[in-house]
Amino acid sequence: MKIFWNRIVRVLRLEKQVFEEVEADQTALPQALGLVILASFASGIATISGGLDASLFSGTLGSLIGWFVMSYIIYFVGARILPEPQTKADYGQLLRTIGFATAPGLIAVFGIIPFLYTISALVASVWMLIAIVIAVRQALDYTSTGRAIIVSVIGWIIYALLAWVFRVIVH
Repeated sequence: MKIFWNRIVRVLRLEKQVFEEVEADQTALPQALGLVILASFASGIATISGGLDASLFSGTLGSLIGWFVMSYIIYFVGARILPEPQTKADYGQLLRTIGFATAPGLIAVFGIIPFLYTISALVASVWMLIAIVIAVRQALDYTSTGRAIIVSVIGWIIYALLAWVFRVIVH
């Protein structure tokens, strides 16, 4: 448990070495899963008033599905379409590193305080975006941060389009 909390602190500091560590640690997937759930709960708690409701749990399920899908899209784009010569990665590496990159989402819980809602959500989102770019760069062994940004943005656009299509079909 100490390793888990230590990794969270290091992700919050945006230490690139922690992403290398998580990438290599095949036993870190449950930790990444737990962190995605905790960050989703933090965000969900900030949006509800007066107790837990079903939307908190459906939001967590959506976050988990989103994590799996977005990680795969970024893996496919980054490792199959836009790899650098030294890129050697598998889906599990991206799943673990991107899961840990959600750590800044924990601060969204401060949004339960009404005047802090918008600022905590904004800070958490920007911080997570930066962490995801670092996670992608490290997991895909890129030498260029620019390539990691491009792959992350392409992955996000594809994910957003798929989510939109899913919402249109479901509703």
